[in-house]
Formats: sequence, structure tokens, C-alpha cells
Amino acid sequence: MKKGSLRHAFKFILIVTLISIPLSGLFDTGTVFMDGIPWSIGVFIVIFIVLVGAFFDMIGVAAAAATETPFHAMGSKRIFGAKMAVKIVRNAEKVASICSDVIGDIASVLSGATALAVGQQIGNSLGLHGWGAEGISIAITVMATALTIGAKAFGKTVAVYFPTSIILFASRVVERGLTVLPGRRRGTTR
Repeated sequence: MKKGSLRHAFKFILIVTLISIPLSGLFDTGTVFMDGIPWSIGVFIVIFIVLVGAFFDMIGVAAAAATETPFHAMGSKRIFGAKMAVKIVRNAEKVASICSDVIGDIASVLSGATALAVGQQIGNSLGLHGWGAEGISIAITVMATALTIGAKAFGKTVAVYFPTSIILFASRVVERGLTVLPGRRRGTTR
């Protein structure tokens, strides 16, 4: 690795680290609002957060596992999303860091905090105090942790076996998102 590219990599790492501080704070404050939500809805929120984290973790692993060759072939056939897919694969370390480390890890922490809040709500609704309430909170948090680990393991396995399909899907979502921005049309890049 060249000295300049190593410096560029450390600069990116610093930027991602600094960006993760306000993002984590913003997302973690969402657990404060869990008190006003019924625990039955809170359970679905925990599951949603777990799935979002696992999905982005899967994209990060797929970016690292994918190769450019199939996307160049798709690009020559003008398949939508192929050019963006090449960009994603060329920047695999950045995509993997943002998707897996920033979004995936924040979602993991957030799911644990949200599961703890849901566990406390369940304990309160059952009128439990002391060890009974603590036991419910711990059980819900353990289940959320196990679900997170299982979902991420499943996503990583799928990403290793099907990186091309996953990156093409992600690149199409990004491309469609870029086309709805003001002043952007499909096929234009800046």
C-alpha cells in the first residue's frame, strides 16, 4: 500500500469515527421515546432494528466479497445499476465500514437498548418488581442479542455466496435514490 493511500485511509477512518458519534447519539435517544409506546409495538421495533442492522451488515460483506468483472459485463449490456455497482466494489473498504461498522453496529447497540426498554415495559405491565422485573428485561435483551447474532450470521453467509446479486440490488437502490434528488436525472453523474 502506498504511503499516500494509507494516509487517505486513516483520514477516512477518522471521519467515519467522528460521524458515528452524533449518529449513535441521535439513534440512541430514540430509546427515550420507547416509554410512550406499548411494549407489543416495541417488540416489532426491536425486530425491525435487528433486521436493518443485519441487512446493512450483509451489504458491507457483499461489497468486500464482490468482484468488478460481472458488473463490467453488465455495464456493457447497459444493465441498470452496473456502473454504481463498480463504484461500490472499488470502494469496498469504505462501503463495508459504513454499512457494517457504522450502521450495523449502531443498530446492534440500539436493538439492545430498545430491547431493555421493552423488557422493562413488560415487567411493569405484569406488575413485577425487583428480580422478576430484572429477569424479564434480561430475557428480552438476551433474545434480541441472539436474534441479532443469528440475523447477521445469516446475512453474512448469504453475502459471501451471492455478492453480485446483493451489490446489484444495492446499487439499483442507490441509483434510484439519486434520480429522485433535485436536479438529477437517470444517467447523469456528478
